[in-house]
Amino acid sequence: MLRKAVIAAGVLVAVVLGCMFLMVRYLEHTVIFHPGVGIDFTPESEGLAFDDLYLKTPDGLLINAWFVKASSDKATTVLFAHSNEGNMDDGDRLEKIKFFHDLGLNVLMFDYRGYGHSQGHPTEWGVYLDAQTAYDYLKTRPDIDLNRIIAYGASLGGAVVIDLATKRKLAALIIDSCFTSAKDLGTEWYPLLPFWMMSVKFDNVSKVGNLNIPKLFMHSTRDEMVPREVGERLFQAAANPKEFILTSGPHNDRQFMRVVVVEDQFKKFLTKYGFIDNQ
Repeated sequence: MLRKAVIAAGVLVAVVLGCMFLMVRYLEHTVIFHPGVGIDFTPESEGLAFDDLYLKTPDGLLINAWFVKASSDKATTVLFAHSNEGNMDDGDRLEKIKFFHDLGLNVLMFDYRGYGHSQGHPTEWGVYLDAQTAYDYLKTRPDIDLNRIIAYGASLGGAVVIDLATKRKLAALIIDSCFTSAKDLGTEWYPLLPFWMMSVKFDNVSKVGNLNIPKLFMHSTRDEMVPREVGERLFQAAANPKEFILTSGPHNDRQFMRVVVVEDQFKKFLTKYGFIDNQ
């Protein structure tokens, strides 16, 4: 009887762990990536001329990107990695392109694989490769100063550009509403699930300590998706030089574009390192 009870208990544990494993794997793909397919607006909606690009990744996919050129060939270029939902035309992304452009910056925004008009399906490894592809495109343009490429990443995009900075030369990083790791974020959202089973890592906290370029972190006290404390832990783990701007809107708010104090701090960072002229 005891032997049967032990076997039954073992089977039950195996079934429970198996169900948890499947739940974790399901959540890590459905919660992390929320691609939007159709594109209804372009930078022209903001009165901006742009190049509509299709860039070939090393694994043979075509990803869609928009390049908005500044008036000067000596301008700093922003490589823009958006968050996990929608695509390039979603939410405030076109407004952010215009904001950067009005500061005198080039902007290259790209859609991850499976987003918008980009081919394929999103994965952690894949979105890292997409960012490298976007960067490598900039290297082919004679009108780009390769010493003045900075990257802006919002939420998931922060993880993408942090990884990019470990593989390509960037002059600075702007990390908006990002997290320490996928496991930490999963634990915040679903504390009872065993997120040590995750295949997706997005282990940002292990990377930022080795990045010695200027870094600006931004996070809100009211972020309902990525708690402020998570963003602050990422900032604390980062190597110097680094700065932190505390904002107050929800996760997808446009704080640095419409709150004067935050906008001023944002511009001061860019001016301090010579990425824009005094505004």
